[in-house]
Amino acid sequence: MTIAQRLDQIRSSIPEYVNLVAVSKTKPVSDLMEAYQAGHRVFGENKVQEMVEKETEMPKDVEWHMIGHVQRNKVKYMASFVSMIHALDSIRLLEEINKQAMKHDRVINCLLQIKIATEDSKFGMTKNEAQSLLNSEAYSECANVNIVGLMGMATFTDNKEQLKSEFDYLKKCYLDFKKEQPIFNTLSMGMSSDYEIAIASGSNMIRVGSSIFGSRN
Repeated sequence: MTIAQRLDQIRSSIPEYVNLVAVSKTKPVSDLMEAYQAGHRVFGENKVQEMVEKETEMPKDVEWHMIGHVQRNKVKYMASFVSMIHALDSIRLLEEINKQAMKHDRVINCLLQIKIATEDSKFGMTKNEAQSLLNSEAYSECANVNIVGLMGMATFTDNKEQLKSEFDYLKKCYLDFKKEQPIFNTLSMGMSSDYEIAIASGSNMIRVGSSIFGSRN
């Protein structure tokens, strides 16, 4: 199957309200252009440098999502064009994104990353830490950042009950926060191996890579 055919297959299998982020990390621009020519515009990368390089080569109507862990010293390289940062996980990172967005007279949409997986290798905040950030004076002073929802990465497992439990927990966090954050509109959870479970649990944004572009080396 071609990239375009895989894209069509996934698009036709998910509800219209679910935003599909094509995770293009490690893939060449030619692969991204194949998806672009099939009508896709939203691409996700997990390394700032790789995203910056691709941004210069791709058409300007592409929406770039930074889905990986972000080091504060790298924010300046993507602040002029990034559409959404999925992995906001500290006040210091929030303040850096705000500072760099201000330089470009932009408002950058961000998602708070909540740790829902059991693995130590996964990043993210606890629900209480996220609540503290949302209520913080620092966030109230960040005019160039909009926190519009939550993101989470489930445990790498075939146990569907565990996946459902982790996604259900993130949905509950999202609904709890949304009561005080009417701006919340995005719940980003679900990847190639588990997006169907994530959508059933309430996800409206999925991050799919290998099911579109094929497995990575």
